[in-house]
Amino acid sequence: MNIDEMMGEIREVNLSYLMLAQQMLREDKAMASFRLGLSMDVAEVLESLSPAQIIKLARSGMLLSRFRFDDSTILDMLANYTKDRSLAHSHAAILMAGQPAEQLAA
Repeated sequence: MNIDEMMGEIREVNLSYLMLAQQMLREDKAMASFRLGLSMDVAEVLESLSPAQIIKLARSGMLLSRFRFDDSTILDMLANYTKDRSLAHSHAAILMAGQPAEQLAA
């Protein structure tokens, strides 16, 4: 994969993420903020973006979404736990809920 293809893939991921985030925020802001790991300030900014702003942001060249966890235990629980998958997902959600939401850079 060359750099142009990679940048195109990043743009597509960004656009999909922004559109999904905006739809989720418009349906239920509190739930969406929790599931996306966003502060209410960031949620309000995302919710208010126009289609042109979303496209411009998607083309920024940086991947806008990220893993909400840096803990390998959570990743392992989500990906590999086989005994009681629903319990593992619930436990991972509880652990992630304790992490701070993303804030806008000042």
